[in-house]
Amino acid sequence: MAKPKKRKYVGLQKRKAVSGYLFISPFIIGFLVFMVKPLFDSLYMSFCEVQVGAGKFDQVWIGISNYYFAFRQDASFPQLLTESALNMFIYSLAIMVFSFFVALILNQKFHGRALVRAIFFLPVILSSGVMLGVETDNAVMASMQEAIAQSTSNVSITETIQVVLRTAGVGVRAFETVFDIIDNIYDVAISSGIQIIIFLSGLQTIPRSMYEAAEIEGCTAWESLWKITFPMISSIFLVNWFYTIVDYCMRSDSAIMKKIQGVMTLQLNYGLTAAMSWIYFIVVLVYVGITSALISRGVYYYE
Repeated sequence: MAKPKKRKYVGLQKRKAVSGYLFISPFIIGFLVFMVKPLFDSLYMSFCEVQVGAGKFDQVWIGISNYYFAFRQDASFPQLLTESALNMFIYSLAIMVFSFFVALILNQKFHGRALVRAIFFLPVILSSGVMLGVETDNAVMASMQEAIAQSTSNVSITETIQVVLRTAGVGVRAFETVFDIIDNIYDVAISSGIQIIIFLSGLQTIPRSMYEAAEIEGCTAWESLWKITFPMISSIFLVNWFYTIVDYCMRSDSAIMKKIQGVMTLQLNYGLTAAMSWIYFIVVLVYVGITSALISRGVYYYE
């Protein structure tokens, strides 16, 4: 009797796998058709000096000279690369924490829950290209920010607290990092929309009976959070971490991206631009690999 059940289970797993591959097949086809050739072209370009002519450009092979220039002769690129990697970790962690606890709140039953969910899901809409353009290039919003700054006499609570703590000599570096995140809480919130949705979908798959059984056994809400909620959605943390890292490294307003864009548009050095882009890509790839391997060790998979 055990063999038919096992065969049925294997068949179900295969159907799920086929459905998954069919779901992502448009992306796979699009990547193979539109992305593979430009990817290898940019890699080849990073080892070349690109000479732009009238209606054409020539690529002269120069080996690793562009990479050597990026690391040894460019004064700002290594520093910006290090700072971007550090900021990537800090802000990705802040986004994960923020989105998880917001998802926990939105998963509770209370009056007006649908309205509150809609408000927190607005970042998904606001992060779209049109709304983001309106936000960053809007004279009305700029004048409002100026009026708010004038009405508050340019006094920042976080800056005042930083001065006090710096004078007292209390954990300056750690507090500066925390205050920097607080000052940029809007960026954290607007980047957390998708993560909130994913966390919320994972929380809604946890059977309510598990919490009821834990409550009968005398578990507190805090113990249920660590013993039930975290293990049951641990795989969601890995998915959200991937998404958060990729989303952050593609931000065009980061210092390293501005550096690369400046080399391309101002210096017209396409070979060096390709080399810097590949260095940044490899750093992000290694970063994702190491962190995901560490997170995977704590992921709990259940049937």
